[in-house]
Amino acid sequence: MHNRNVSSDKAKDFKKSMLTLINYCRPYFIPIIISLVLAIFSSILSIIGPDYLKEITNTITNGIMTGIDLDKIKNIAIFLGIIYLISAIFGYIEQYIMAVVTNKFSKELRKDITEKINKMPLKYFDKNSYGDILSRVTNDVDTLSQTLNQSLGTLVSAVTLLIGSILMMFITNVTMALTAILSSVIGFVFMIMIISRSQKYFDLQQKELGLLNGYIEEIYSGHNVVKVYNGTNNANEEFAKINKDLSESVRKSQFLSGLMHPFMGFIGNFGYVCVCIMGAVLTINDVIDFGVIVAFMIYVRLFTSPLSQIAQAASTLQSSAAASERIFEFLSEEEMPSENNITKVLPNNEVKGKIEFKHVKFGYDEGKTIIKDFNVSVKPGEKIAIVGPTGAGKTTMVNLLMKFYDINDGDILIDGVSTKELTRKNIHDLFIMVLQDTWVFEGTIKENIKYNKVNVSDERVVEVCKTVGLHHFIKSLPNGYDTMLTDNDSLSSGQKQLLTIARGMIEDAPFLILDEATSSVDTRTEELVQKAMDKLTEGRTSFIIAHRLSTIKNADLILMMQEGNIIEQGTHEELIKLNGKYAELYNSQFEKLEG
Repeated sequence: MHNRNVSSDKAKDFKKSMLTLINYCRPYFIPIIISLVLAIFSSILSIIGPDYLKEITNTITNGIMTGIDLDKIKNIAIFLGIIYLISAIFGYIEQYIMAVVTNKFSKELRKDITEKINKMPLKYFDKNSYGDILSRVTNDVDTLSQTLNQSLGTLVSAVTLLIGSILMMFITNVTMALTAILSSVIGFVFMIMIISRSQKYFDLQQKELGLLNGYIEEIYSGHNVVKVYNGTNNANEEFAKINKDLSESVRKSQFLSGLMHPFMGFIGNFGYVCVCIMGAVLTINDVIDFGVIVAFMIYVRLFTSPLSQIAQAASTLQSSAAASERIFEFLSEEEMPSENNITKVLPNNEVKGKIEFKHVKFGYDEGKTIIKDFNVSVKPGEKIAIVGPTGAGKTTMVNLLMKFYDINDGDILIDGVSTKELTRKNIHDLFIMVLQDTWVFEGTIKENIKYNKVNVSDERVVEVCKTVGLHHFIKSLPNGYDTMLTDNDSLSSGQKQLLTIARGMIEDAPFLILDEATSSVDTRTEELVQKAMDKLTEGRTSFIIAHRLSTIKNADLILMMQEGNIIEQGTHEELIKLNGKYAELYNSQFEKLEG
């Protein structure tokens, strides 16, 4: 019973993905139809050929006794040559159209996936590996594109050849037609059996490929950690296991689909033998002439060849079905709520800088609340530090403030306006955000600092870099601010962090968020960065998440969080005098330093 339900669900998923694929192909229906019509005409012209070859054969056979009519043979040969030339031209045009269409289709599909990624909630990326998502964008889209390019026209052409050759055989001779068809019908049965058994392995193949890409991405990004902890052997063993599973699914899927071609070749040869034997019997009995046997030998080839092509196309379509199911499964994932109905806007230059958290409750998973009842009022220009043990909810509060996640209950107000009434884009424009994780893209240093900002002068870039202490390092590089940065550049963690801080300083926004922004720099650099941060926070409402409590001693308000609640709040001096959790945490850091 359970297996039947699973099969039913798989059938529904397959049907849904195919309908979605058809919907995506709708803008290209006209060129696809033109291409398929050309493929049909090309096949029809190929089918006509054997009938004229029969005439040539009969003319030669009769001419042996009375004299060969060379003019008739020449005219038929010229006509056949024209037919096959037109058929080849149609085939070329069909392939060209399909190549253009599939290229545009895959381009649009990647565009839609990229747009979808930007609409997905962060919780999706928390639960799925980046490698698997990348595999859907690259491997699965390529598989689907290649199928449309190579298999669709082949399938239509093969079906046309199959039907056309059957009709021509019955028109030519019913007995011979039945002989050819019955000798090949076993191929159909065999093909259906293979397709029904191999589809699950094609699904598994695409899934295992996504897992492999995800694992490679994970290990490569943490390569230094793997080497430091001597985890190479464990990493290799895990990779070998995933690779073995992928290899096994590929072996089974390719083995089953690979059986089609040799078996169909055997069926074709068997058909030749049956046609020759039946043709010889009918010729001896003067039922047919020799030309019919020649024509039927070609018809058998035209009849069995499409079976092999259909089998091959079916194998490719199975991979495509598995790929499309993964792609459209991703495209159908739940998106962040639409904000089309939100019209209120808070311009940067009009924001005063007040923020209020009112009875905020939130949990990443339903039934598991992390932030239980968060209340705080922040005045314009204040520097707020959020501290606490790991898992206390510090970063979660920032994520809620930036509207990366929607709160379950309560409200967050910016200058008295609920964040529920503001778009995410508007909120993001109001904040400068410097994270613990650095991000440097391929481009010049200047482009990295100016990221997504226009009308920023080179003088402003130099001024910012001098403020954060990057200017001297940049001037020592061969091309200064025009030096290209890539993943292979040996920038230290501290230098990358300083670069991202400079990028934040270029932004002109009323709010600032620093999430462990100084954690990757040394003590001397930290002092320099701290001065830059003090300058950066001037006139801005700032939220600072820090584990190094020495960096937030001058904060206007320190919030000590534990298990999603504020358990202590006040200035550094007030909390030290309180001698509570904050004082304990602060003193423990200096005990470690002294030890």
